[in-house]
Order: sequence, then structure tokens, then C-alpha cells
Amino acid sequence: MEQEVTLREAQQRVDEWIKTYGVRYFNELTNMAILTEEVGEVARLIARIYGEQSFKESDKQKDLGDEMADVLWVLICLANQTGIDLTAAFEKNLQKKTDRDKERHINNQKL
Repeated sequence: MEQEVTLREAQQRVDEWIKTYGVRYFNELTNMAILTEEVGEVARLIARIYGEQSFKESDKQKDLGDEMADVLWVLICLANQTGIDLTAAFEKNLQKKTDRDKERHINNQKL
């Protein structure tokens, strides 16, 4: 069984990989463009798996989990190079959402 990886460990592992195999991080603007590209690849697959678009031959071998992991990888790169602790940021964001939305969705009759 594989051991679970925390966000903090993921940030450390990406940093080690970049330093070992990647030479250096791409600059932040390049990584932002790459992140946008990777999110587009996730969107493309979701549109074909769950939406109404048909698969092109080149899309049939794509793996949604792998594409999501590409998004996570680039996001972690951006966090590392901008000094963001994703664990702390996630906890803060979760608290913000809880404070703001703790009754909003429960009381939404559309749901």
C-alpha cells in the first residue's frame, strides 16, 4: 500500500525533483501559462467523458487523474517559487469558506 502524501510533503518532493532533474523552476509567468494549459487539458477530457463532445482519437488514451496531477504539479511549482505554504493556505481557505458558507448551501432550495 502506498503511503499518503501531505501537501507539505508534495511541495518538498516537487522541489527535490526540480533540483535533481528539472535544472530550475520555469519562471512564474511561464508556469502560469503552463497551469492554464494543463487546466484546459482537464476541461477537454471532462467535456468528452461527462459532456456532449465526442472523443478524438488523440484523446482516447488520456487519463483524467494524470491530467489533474499535472495541474497539481504546476500549482505546487508556483506555490514553491512564490513562498506559499499550501497546507497553511488550504486550512485558511477552508475556514474562510466555512465562515462564509456554513448555511448558504444548506438553505439553498435549488440544491
